[in-house]
Amino acid sequence: MSPLEAETMTAIAIEGGKGPASALKPERLPIPKPGPGEILIRVRAAGINRADMAQRMGMYAPPPGASQTMGLEVAGEVVVAAGRWKLGDRVCALLAGGGYAEYVACDARHALPIPEGMGFDAAACLPETIFTVFANVFEGGALKAGETLMVHGATSGIGVTAIQMAKTAGARVIATGRGADKAKTALALGADIAVDTTTEDFAAVAKAAGGVDVVLDMVGGDYFAKNLDALKMGGRIVYIAAQGGGEITVPIFRVMMKRAIITGSTLRAREAEEKARLAVEIERIVWPWVLAGKVAPPIDKTFPLEEAAAAHAHLEAGAHVGKVILLAG
Repeated sequence: MSPLEAETMTAIAIEGGKGPASALKPERLPIPKPGPGEILIRVRAAGINRADMAQRMGMYAPPPGASQTMGLEVAGEVVVAAGRWKLGDRVCALLAGGGYAEYVACDARHALPIPEGMGFDAAACLPETIFTVFANVFEGGALKAGETLMVHGATSGIGVTAIQMAKTAGARVIATGRGADKAKTALALGADIAVDTTTEDFAAVAKAAGGVDVVLDMVGGDYFAKNLDALKMGGRIVYIAAQGGGEITVPIFRVMMKRAIITGSTLRAREAEEKARLAVEIERIVWPWVLAGKVAPPIDKTFPLEEAAAAHAHLEAGAHVGKVILLAG
């Protein structure tokens, strides 16, 4: 049955509106109807992100007009065409929500072609992570070839993507993670130096290596002082999350002396035009890296869509390397 003939689909709801991973339950919802300039995607795989868990716990509401269903990235087939896309095209797409479902509508400009030979599960690893890294490391952080990037949380989906993209762009990478195994994995993923933050001072290691030009930080909290210490003159600290605390103390004179820039951003609430602009730049600059196999975040584990609760519990356990993916058929 085509989506134009069917009326409902399986999607994942948060029982009670918010709660633990066990609150995620399959439900039947109407298949979304794409608006002007939108495509309808038959979802084959959806990436799970920390932002989804924040939404599940009631701490990250969808932007106005977005689906209340979780899910910020998917891969699948176009079943209602618009823009450059034809029926049957294999695409991966950045979403403001709605990915934990069998179908999702999205702005046609926010989709990118899946490389030939790449599976839907691998393609679902790409949109949220690549858009985030490109917007924050390469635009906000202005990382250039020959510079040094320090990545915290280096074995997360964002972390492994940042390592791969920075290395492909000609930068050096210092990666941090909690535990010797994660540090070893970061080296295997391409980092030049890896720091086990449970036993080593990452600022001391970074300074001994000559310092860093850009820090990609998803930890926040007390990492700030060490980030600033590790920076070279004119360095940039870019925040994309604050898992270790959302408040920092800024020593203004030290910032002035280093001519440091402290910035950060979110992706989900950006305007549609801005996401479309990013998609164009990513297809021009990053997609050749994807086609060449130089940017390919590893898949840690896959779960059926209906087992989203188990997938969230697995991600929360913190032992994953790369992306956790839901498969929708």
